Amino acid sequence: MKPNDEHTFKVKIVKLILAKSTDEAIELLSNYYNVSAPHLKVGMPRQVGKKGACYVSGTKTIHVKNRDKLEDPFIILHEFYHHLRTHGGKHRGTERHANAFAQGFVEAFQTSANYSFRVTRGQGE
Repeated sequence: MKPNDEHTFKVKIVKLILAKSTDEAIELLSNYYNVSAPHLKVGMPRQVGKKGACYVSGTKTIHVKNRDKLEDPFIILHEFYHHLRTHGGKHRGTERHANAFAQGFVEAFQTSANYSFRVTRGQGE
């Protein structure tokens, strides 16, 4: 994929999430990165605490605290990164890398049409 095409793809993913089409965005991301699509679930596992979102590799599920979090591109992309970097149940990513991955998509969106989008960092760890 050409760099400009990658930029366009990132913008499209953020737009889909903001438009409440998170399932479609997850499918496109999964196809793009050639991985199975994670499940999305509203409601957090008990052992997680007060985080806004988390990824559970055992069930391949992105959990979000409430429906509003399904429309937050930074959180969804942060947790998708964890899905992407989990292989055979062993996690190979870091929070810093997950933040950078998500930030890359958000920045592409921001520069595409001079949108101002507030990034909610650290809530989806």
